[in-house]
Amino acid sequence: MDQTEKFARFRDLHAGPGAFVIPNPWDAGSARLLASLGFQALATTSAGYAFSKGKRDSFSALDRDEILANAAEIVAACDLPVSADLEDGFGPAPETCADTIRMAAAAGLVGGSIEDATGLPDAPIYPLDAAVERVRAAAEAARGLPFLLTARAENHLWGRHDLGDTIRRLQAFSEAGADVLYAPGLPDLAAIRTVCAELDKPVNAVMGLGGPTYTVAELAAAGVRRISVGGSFARAALGALMRAATEVRDHGTFGYAETAMPGDSIARLMSQDHHLDRL
Repeated sequence: MDQTEKFARFRDLHAGPGAFVIPNPWDAGSARLLASLGFQALATTSAGYAFSKGKRDSFSALDRDEILANAAEIVAACDLPVSADLEDGFGPAPETCADTIRMAAAAGLVGGSIEDATGLPDAPIYPLDAAVERVRAAAEAARGLPFLLTARAENHLWGRHDLGDTIRRLQAFSEAGADVLYAPGLPDLAAIRTVCAELDKPVNAVMGLGGPTYTVAELAAAGVRRISVGGSFARAALGALMRAATEVRDHGTFGYAETAMPGDSIARLMSQDHHLDRL
């Protein structure tokens, strides 16, 4: 499947009905595993990638070249549409956001997100006008490319629990040309339902970050079209590693191996003809 076909499939997934899950691999191996399980699209995770490199998930620790190189490896590892976590576009200027979108499409991605967080503790969210201009520049860069733009309003991840402002931002991002809208960290299902009702574009919700969780059916009924898991799959993998290592250190036993993935299954999954098999 070429990039144009992947884009068409990705775009159509957002048309419904219901909601689809877009899990977040952090490298080529985890992408192959998730693709083998029948998911229809994948999204990268800056957090998961950062953890795999021994870094914090922060603007200062991750640069555009490494994020796009990681995304390109995930694209090459499977036959699914892949969208990317593109942080804040890797710079404050609208032109930088536009360049990031063009580079992402050139890497084989068929989607990506631009957020309105600055990474600055004393001013964590871009003023609305600046945030909108950044989304508009990204949307203009995506026009004519096989690329679906997601705009993220980050208020609730930075202690700004103003649902009205979050909705106004997402509405403005939609008007500026974003294809998908996303407000991570919403407090409950009622807030998710309100956001979906106030917007005219597909909404992404994230599960697994902490706090309450809801089923795919519950989120779909609330109006969500796309469900991601952020870095939570990567954290789940690290949790399993921590439990296994702690067992060996503290008890001198190796019971963890009973639930480890079999080596022959992994070998089959990672082979070059991995697309022939599904776990």
